[in-house]
Amino acid sequence: MLERADDLYDEAVAIVSAERAALHARGVPGELVWTGGSSVPGALTRGDVDLHLRVAPALFTTAVELVRRDHAVVHPEIWCATLATFAVEAPVPAGLAVTPIGSEHDLRFTRTWDRLRTEPSLLAEYNDLKLAGESLDPHEYEARKSAFFTRLATAPRGS
Repeated sequence: MLERADDLYDEAVAIVSAERAALHARGVPGELVWTGGSSVPGALTRGDVDLHLRVAPALFTTAVELVRRDHAVVHPEIWCATLATFAVEAPVPAGLAVTPIGSEHDLRFTRTWDRLRTEPSLLAEYNDLKLAGESLDPHEYEARKSAFFTRLATAPRGS
């Protein structure tokens, strides 16, 4: 079931704040940013909170090892030299992606969500995609979503 990001805002802000404090307390390097549909006012979301830990490339392995100590690994099949994904304990579903700054995954996460925040036509297209996803086969939805985000990450602004 979809909901508006605005309806999740207070809960999401609390999750971001708590995770940022926890990572800092454990000495995990990097900058934690809030991404995903819940981070974009007016966006439709499935009610989850996506977090992105951006780390200096030389500290990526260290950061992943530190996060792995108390976060469950999720989607190990998508892990690669520039991406690791974890679950975050929170009152709503939440996840954490760790990437080296400047890597393909880092740029994909930062550019796409920034564009959705600043380009209303793309946000409308994203919301239409989320609505269509409710009736699509999950594999078809994921393929369409991936193509949409690839276009956002690689196309110049305004296109």
